[in-house]
Amino acid sequence: MSDHTDVQTQIAQTLLLLRKKLGVRDKTLTASIRKAKRRLPRRIYKQALLLANAEPMAAHPKLRLVLDTPKLARASEEVQEHLGRINLADRRWGWFLGMLGGLAFNVLAFSALLLIFLLWQGLI
Repeated sequence: MSDHTDVQTQIAQTLLLLRKKLGVRDKTLTASIRKAKRRLPRRIYKQALLLANAEPMAAHPKLRLVLDTPKLARASEEVQEHLGRINLADRRWGWFLGMLGGLAFNVLAFSALLLIFLLWQGLI
């Protein structure tokens, strides 16, 4: 009896971590994983899909007896460990530095093209 609550609580905890770390706002784990697919490594995505496929069965009293609880527990631990390691501040900082790098490249490219144009027109 405690196994099904463990699977259900693990699914709920995984859904909570997906909302907190990746910002997906869906009601079910399946929908949340579909939205977060590109931001998860393939191995973690497959483990999360395993949990998502077990979500409707865990809610049913007779079907939850069919679930492979140890396998689902390992999958849940792996997904939660990966999501727990995500550093939101570092992710924001990386996005900001990437944006600045792109902006710096565009300014340098524009300057080089302007210099070439001015040389071609004989103004320099």
